[in-house]
Amino acid sequence: MHFTEKKINRNDPCWCGSGKKYKNCHEAFDEKLKQYEIKGIEIPPRKIIKTPAQIEGIRESAKINIAVLDEVADKIRIGMTTEDIDKIVYDTTTKMGGIPAPLNYEGFPKSVCTSLNNVVCHGIPTDQEQLLDGDIINVDVSTIYNGYFSDSSRMFCMGDVDPSWKRLVDVTKECVQIGIEHAKPWTLLGDLGAAVHKHAVDNGYSVVREIGGHGCGVEFHEDPYVSYVSLPGTGMLLVPGMCFTIEPMVNMGTDEIFEDEYNGWTIYTDDDKP
Repeated sequence: MHFTEKKINRNDPCWCGSGKKYKNCHEAFDEKLKQYEIKGIEIPPRKIIKTPAQIEGIRESAKINIAVLDEVADKIRIGMTTEDIDKIVYDTTTKMGGIPAPLNYEGFPKSVCTSLNNVVCHGIPTDQEQLLDGDIINVDVSTIYNGYFSDSSRMFCMGDVDPSWKRLVDVTKECVQIGIEHAKPWTLLGDLGAAVHKHAVDNGYSVVREIGGHGCGVEFHEDPYVSYVSLPGTGMLLVPGMCFTIEPMVNMGTDEIFEDEYNGWTIYTDDDKP
């Protein structure tokens, strides 16, 4: 817990690295956290609370990340392969001075995750996988720039998509927006996840339980783990300076999934539905 960490005297430099005295910086903030902890609420450790300088670095990384997704959006078309998407991501990222975060991460062989139709996440680009009319695909881009990580994805509907599939994409986007709206300081992470889950279920869908969002910024994957099947009134307290992804995996059918036993990465829906 937060308050088992080293005690700081009021006139010592603040733990956040601002250079200010603790009493003029985060002392009141820490006292507020302590009151939540006394109530039994999980509070974030200092190491995941970003400094202003770190937040600025993450924002600069995110500018590249979004520019890469914009480039994919401009060039994606029916007939191209997911390997073509990987090349767009690699070329655009490196041209802007960034590094594709997935490339060689724990053995991942490509620069981006391309998850097509019944693939939930971590699809590996290949020159054997071609985008066809009616496909839906998630392009998940992550960028390192000056040591800071950013992570964002975008869904694309290719050509004449079945209306039921298009509705799934639209509702998933609504779920993301609901998550963003609930990401407010001094609220609970479980409330955010519960709101996302409720919207998906109310629209007839399920949400993957085993995979969720994560902290990001100084490392690729940090705490907190962000569940989208959480209960209201549970989870870590959200405070200023936290940075995490909101990426619910919403399925048309079952929430059950399985991992590709050959590549050890790609996650599929158990019932083969999107």
